[in-house]
Amino acid sequence: MSLNYIKNFYEGCLRPPTVIGQFHTLFFGSVRMFFLGVLGFAVYGNEALHFSCDPDRRELNLYCYNQFRPITPQVFWALQLVTVLVPGAVFHLYAACKNIDPEEILERPLYTVFYIISVLLRIILEVIAFWLQSHLFGFQVHPLYMCEASALEKAFNVSRCMVPEHFEKTIFLSAMYTFTVITILLCVAEIFEILCRRLGYLNNQ
Repeated sequence: MSLNYIKNFYEGCLRPPTVIGQFHTLFFGSVRMFFLGVLGFAVYGNEALHFSCDPDRRELNLYCYNQFRPITPQVFWALQLVTVLVPGAVFHLYAACKNIDPEEILERPLYTVFYIISVLLRIILEVIAFWLQSHLFGFQVHPLYMCEASALEKAFNVSRCMVPEHFEKTIFLSAMYTFTVITILLCVAEIFEILCRRLGYLNNQ
């Protein structure tokens, strides 16, 4: 019985009840994760090693890098992807436990409401992630970072640090913002598709 639940959960996650939802799964699961996993590591993988300040001392470089990056972009975006997956995963787990076919979701009002709530939660989480990203990383990576290092040693005061590959990081940052916006638009379009199909079911009755 438990294997049947797992099978239903897996199929529900891969085959949402809407066309836009299926495209969102493909876009989310393939393009976005590939972009983050492969290109993200190439762009940000060795950033801490090449981040250097004046004077070039190891403890100063580490202190200023931690100030420059309170959280590394790869970790933030990985957490974003996992968090955004949670509402849909919870709904499909509920559907698997109730043995609900994907075709039934839009035919029954209660299931439709639950599914719309999961989509709305995805939108809210993406908007929060967009806001956090803008506050943590901004919209552009500058080549120089002025580090307040007086807490480490009074002689340092303000240290000037070089940010490696700042132009590549700006492009990657813009791409991640774009992915977030596209995902939000897909979720909004999915809600409209659900409402239109529900109206179709009501008219047929």
